[in-house]
Amino acid sequence: MNTPRIMLAAGASGSGKTLLTCGLLQAFLQQGEKVASFKCGPDYIDPMFHSRVIGAKSRNLDTFFTKPAVVRHLLAKHTAQMDLAILEGVMGYYDGLGGTTDKASAYELARETDTPVLLVVNAKGMSLSLVAYIKGFLEYRPDSQIHGVIFNQMSPMLYPRMKALVENELPVKVYGYVPTVTDCVIESRHLGLVLPHEIQSLRERLKRLAGILEKTLDLDGIRALAKTAGSLLVPDLADVHPAFSFRSREKVRIGVAKDEAFCFFYQDNLELLQEMGAELVEFSPLRQAHLPKDLSGLLLCGGYPELFAEELDAQAGMRRDILAALADRMPVLAECGGFMYLHEKLEDMHGHFHKGVGYLKGKAYRTPKLRRFGYVTLQSDRPVLGRDVGPIPAHEFHYFDSENCGDDFLAKKPVGGRSWRCTHANDRQIVGFPHLYYYGNPLVPQAFLETCLAYKKTKEG
Repeated sequence: MNTPRIMLAAGASGSGKTLLTCGLLQAFLQQGEKVASFKCGPDYIDPMFHSRVIGAKSRNLDTFFTKPAVVRHLLAKHTAQMDLAILEGVMGYYDGLGGTTDKASAYELARETDTPVLLVVNAKGMSLSLVAYIKGFLEYRPDSQIHGVIFNQMSPMLYPRMKALVENELPVKVYGYVPTVTDCVIESRHLGLVLPHEIQSLRERLKRLAGILEKTLDLDGIRALAKTAGSLLVPDLADVHPAFSFRSREKVRIGVAKDEAFCFFYQDNLELLQEMGAELVEFSPLRQAHLPKDLSGLLLCGGYPELFAEELDAQAGMRRDILAALADRMPVLAECGGFMYLHEKLEDMHGHFHKGVGYLKGKAYRTPKLRRFGYVTLQSDRPVLGRDVGPIPAHEFHYFDSENCGDDFLAKKPVGGRSWRCTHANDRQIVGFPHLYYYGNPLVPQAFLETCLAYKKTKEG
């Protein structure tokens, strides 16, 4: 694999790397490039935004979820036939697990994929100190991967002097600057819930931003830097884990909840299920009155059910169909928002409770702060989905909680000793707050499809 690629990283969150990534994607697309984008870490929102609004092929790469060989495989898979790939880092460049390691950091991803890095530096309020700031990032690790710098929030008058100063004193090239662009800012809400009527205005805003970047960034130089990325050996996934070669004996129809209320899913998860033999059938709990026919399993992903609790309540036929299917022992994977929807009651953003599916006793309710956040490893002391699937890497991010979280998994933080019981898991389901990434443990999708096939045979019999 030798697709040209770069990473945009920064010293901290809020430095402008997301806005710059969006602008660069738009600029290269406008110049006729076929561009792929990747988000470092467990992020649904940025890839969704890149795909829906910008039109770029976008996926996740995560060195906590997957081994380096799998990361390289996914990078190669999704950059085939592409001219350029842009990877967006997460948090501060070296920030990893527990805040005290560089494991699962943007730096680790750049190192494992031999990707040159452009450090986005928020230059507001700095001049000569920029040299000391950049020097620290260059020297903190001998193999920093940092080859270039872009200044954010810098005035056109100051830029030539700062560029010369940095390039004269440090072994790094400056590839341009981003002036203050208040009319092109993309609010954080847009990066979450993008409504259809908003998309056109957001596209126009990004086109304006791309036009600015074409004047203030060295796009040809960035292309040339991307071409210096090292060639990677891409493994056969079957050599990484035999479950990757699993193929179901026959197709099984899996219903996938997919609409504004249920929109947090990894496209790689869905594609892996399809490669293993699933026929995915999308449906909308928000708009449809009934489940699709002849399903052998259900996927209820995360999203924003709390924003649509009243509308979900109104679809009584859909709720009854899901409850009947699960009562009939149809296999199900439900996480976060999908898990909340399965409760008897679901609280909305205004403090009102509405009817959920009723499969799980109790309420899913709003809390005043983030309840659990970050990576966990799930482990059960008994078989799940009919087999011992072993440890499952996962992540959580939710402001809601449940009166009935379940206790079939032990969730353990990767750094420190914190752990807790969570999730309802048995021979036909994994239902809880944690989000799963199937490439992290391919036994999970294999076991799920085997369980769905067994359910299908039971119904046919």
